[in-house]
Amino acid sequence: MKSMTGYAYKELRNETVSLSVEIKGYNNRFLEMFINLPPFLGMLENRIREAVAARCERGKIELSLRLKELATDVSVSIDKSAAQAYYAAMLELAQSLALDEKPKLHTILGMEGVLQIDKIRDPERYWQLIEPVLQVALDQFEAERIREGRATEADILSHITKLEAASGVVEQHAPLLETQIKENLRSRFAELLGDSIDENRILAETAVLLMKYTISEELTRLKAHLAEFRAEVERNPAPGKKLDFLCQEINREVNTIGSKSPILDVSRAVVTMKDALENVREQLRNIE
Repeated sequence: MKSMTGYAYKELRNETVSLSVEIKGYNNRFLEMFINLPPFLGMLENRIREAVAARCERGKIELSLRLKELATDVSVSIDKSAAQAYYAAMLELAQSLALDEKPKLHTILGMEGVLQIDKIRDPERYWQLIEPVLQVALDQFEAERIREGRATEADILSHITKLEAASGVVEQHAPLLETQIKENLRSRFAELLGDSIDENRILAETAVLLMKYTISEELTRLKAHLAEFRAEVERNPAPGKKLDFLCQEINREVNTIGSKSPILDVSRAVVTMKDALENVREQLRNIE
């Protein structure tokens, strides 16, 4: 079980480059990535997204990458046509002013467009620098999420234990439901008819009410959902969505039990189950 929240930071600095990767993770229903890169690294965004998606299934991920080149390969070219045009224009201006002067080379080189300097930006070279740093940052990020996930898992399972204990209380009191219904019916018949009580009528009315108020099916489904919850935690490294669905099913059974049973101890157990379930659902918002 992994948490969706986490943080990681990794940097690299050598003679040619200064590079840093920062990753932040937040709770989110689906996987949502925000990648912040320098403009000249835009061609690598898809690769970075794929690397993150390989590690994360849910959550809001903010990844910021900074790269500064300390020694840059450049290519220099000269626009000869522009240089000749500048030279001719300067020479013409000197002649019109009756100046015996020719344009200097450094003056022409300083004119816009004569020298063209381009940085050599090779995506593969950048990726070879970025990919190892990115993977280390992702390792740190995943380790942080696993650490938080273990603590969250322990807390969730402690509340599942409370749910199981409370459902056991309900199960113990389930047989009392028939007795209580029968006694209530007998009491009402006695009030109306005195000693002339038809035992068969009481049994028939009891059977009808038990059909309406029995909680055996709800208890069976509740136990099955709780068992499936534990199994999902053990077998699935990213069980968040399935566990959220199971919580909905557990909540449905608990509510039905609470609405059917008039027994005070069962009502108290239902309150305990609802409280534990709410704590579980709150924690599941942090789980991938």
